[in-house]
Amino acid sequence: MAGKTDQPLKKLLIVEDDPGLQKQLKWAYEDFEVILAGDRETAINMLRAEEPDVVTLDLGLPPDPDGTTEGFATMDAILSLKPDTKIIVASGHGEKDSALRAIASGAWDFYQKPVDIDELGLIVRRAFHVRKLELENTVLSAKQDDSHRVLGQIITGAPEMLKVAEMIERVSNTNASVMLLGASGTGKELLARGLHDSSDRREQAFVAINCAAIPENLLESELFGHEKGAFTGAIKTTEGKIEQANGGTLFLDEVGDIPLPLQVKLLRFIQERVIERIGGRKAIAVDTRIVCATHQNLDEMIADNSFREDLYYRLAEIVIKIPALSERSGDASLLARHFQKKFADEINPAVKGIAPDALAALEAWKWPGNVRELENRIKRAVIMADGKLIAAADLDLESGEDDPVDLLNLKAAREAADRAAIIRAISQTDGNISNAAKLLGISRPTLYDLLKQYNLQQAS
Repeated sequence: MAGKTDQPLKKLLIVEDDPGLQKQLKWAYEDFEVILAGDRETAINMLRAEEPDVVTLDLGLPPDPDGTTEGFATMDAILSLKPDTKIIVASGHGEKDSALRAIASGAWDFYQKPVDIDELGLIVRRAFHVRKLELENTVLSAKQDDSHRVLGQIITGAPEMLKVAEMIERVSNTNASVMLLGASGTGKELLARGLHDSSDRREQAFVAINCAAIPENLLESELFGHEKGAFTGAIKTTEGKIEQANGGTLFLDEVGDIPLPLQVKLLRFIQERVIERIGGRKAIAVDTRIVCATHQNLDEMIADNSFREDLYYRLAEIVIKIPALSERSGDASLLARHFQKKFADEINPAVKGIAPDALAALEAWKWPGNVRELENRIKRAVIMADGKLIAAADLDLESGEDDPVDLLNLKAAREAADRAAIIRAISQTDGNISNAAKLLGISRPTLYDLLKQYNLQQAS
């Protein structure tokens, strides 16, 4: 038994309806675990049960042994179920067109009949070798992904973001209120969660609330809770977000959208660490750490009396500014690869990576919507990609060059600028029309009219 190892044999599925050729091939490849199938149904059953990495496939299968219809249907089914399978199709003399069509449809290689055992063996072994390299690359990429993780979930290699992560880790075990300042889509909530997970409060709740997404008349109840019967529809006593985060961390996203009357109540909680539910008279002691974020200029809001200065200083004991994606050297490519793997696993496993021209386009783009825009574009590219690699065209990134025809017409230039601003705002707010309208400084009905006027309904 010399030469035997404890390593399991590589699995090779041979799809061939000729019993004599089946035996010949099985005898020829003793160093593989050979699995045989003579028709599409058996081949698919064996694929599900054994999960072979390499398949040899005769295109002439019953009930169409003289044609290729059943063979191509079998190949499509295999690739649909297990896209990383290396399929080697059989091509008879004069059937070169079928072989080329198979390669274009996803087959890895082809061989000619009558079968040359040695030649086919070389092709099969090369297929197994390539599959092994792909698996090793996947493991290596996963390790590389982990090596670029900071604060648990943030993926970055940029010195600018590593500095932010270092600041967050430094303040995590204090009780100081932290304010995160940055544009939409820069990862403020992920950073807030990272702060919580790095703190001694990590075993308690992390509760997040977007103050801009909740109507003004409901925000107080969401934050402070209410007693049964406090208002119409209050059928039971409900804890607010502040109380739910007792012992843990409350993340107030878009804190600049909290209305002035509610700012007073929030200030009292931060100063005295007690709350009163709506309709209640009992003061409830709460130990909740506040982390907040905004993309607005709070200094300007304080100057025009739309944000309380005393609340600002209570919330901003520590201020951390988050750089835009365009300011994070190398992160666009790093994050793009992460999102490609994520969405390929979920949506389109045939997509294995990102082509060099696409990576160059990613690095050149300014990313007005930051990481959120990047994630959305990669998701769309994974869906739209025709090949195994995402190409630059799949990203739908504009060249940024001025159109000389439009510049000759002031109306056309103005419309182009409006369209670009609307698309950017919707991208930055993840499709939220109300928030996009705020970002643009217009009303929601006006934005809907513009979407209709410029035929941008799908963008919303």
